[in-house]
Amino acid sequence: MSLPVIAILMPGDMGHGVGAALTTAGHRVLTCLAGRSAATQALAEKAGMEDSGTLATLVREADLILSILPPAAAVGLAGEVAAAMKETGATPVYADCNAVSPATVRDAAARVTAAGASFVDAGIIGPAPGKGGATRFYVSGPDTSALEGLNGRGFEVIPLGGEIGRASAMKMAYAALTKGTWTLQTAVLIAAERLGLTEELTEEFAFSQKAALEAMRQRVPRLPADSERWIGEMEEIAATFADAGVTPKFHEGAADIFRILAQTPFASETRETMDRGRTLEDALKVYAKVEPGRS
Repeated sequence: MSLPVIAILMPGDMGHGVGAALTTAGHRVLTCLAGRSAATQALAEKAGMEDSGTLATLVREADLILSILPPAAAVGLAGEVAAAMKETGATPVYADCNAVSPATVRDAAARVTAAGASFVDAGIIGPAPGKGGATRFYVSGPDTSALEGLNGRGFEVIPLGGEIGRASAMKMAYAALTKGTWTLQTAVLIAAERLGLTEELTEEFAFSQKAALEAMRQRVPRLPADSERWIGEMEEIAATFADAGVTPKFHEGAADIFRILAQTPFASETRETMDRGRTLEDALKVYAKVEPGRS
């Protein structure tokens, strides 16, 4: 039996990593590069993905579509794919794998199911396959078998039941801790820099919070490369918390920190091009110069 044809929209850092894992496992993996940057095209080629040329061709040829892109674009892409499904009459399974709130993923699901296709809610936790560490797809919805069939092909697939929104909620709760912690640490350090206390505070951290300081040295100087796309993720987390009756203000503040980082010169870097020799102290000098409240 031939393996299902899988389409990935779009082949960014996570998408091309998933694509590479699936091509290695023997799948034919499609994408659509119309209007995409040279960097994205290079990532797709590196992963062994085929360019379908048009979205309609991709929809006709794919058995399963994985949507992996910044959260602000998730619902729009679902609508575009649904329109292509209606145009072609093809209805591949559609999996939204984006960092979005349960309400947002249900909006995407309504568009896809209206076109007659099955929809899977998926939340990805961990780095892209091949980047070191486990990649886990949490999935939920009435029929998650298309994703569960990929278990072990570069990542683990973990079902969470039949309700669309549960997998996205899992991603939101997890990222609320990880990225929320990174932004809290960054906020503390920017405040210390502006107060002229960076040296003294890091000395105290070295004495009483050694593990936290090491984590900050490893992570905080590298956040700008992802900061712009993580603004939307923090907004989705804030919306998730508000719907759950929990204050959204922590992650509204986290979005503000990413807005600061997105204004720095370091934000033009990618994970491949970032300066990994940049120190925490060097980064803080730049972060602290961004005007408060600037967006």
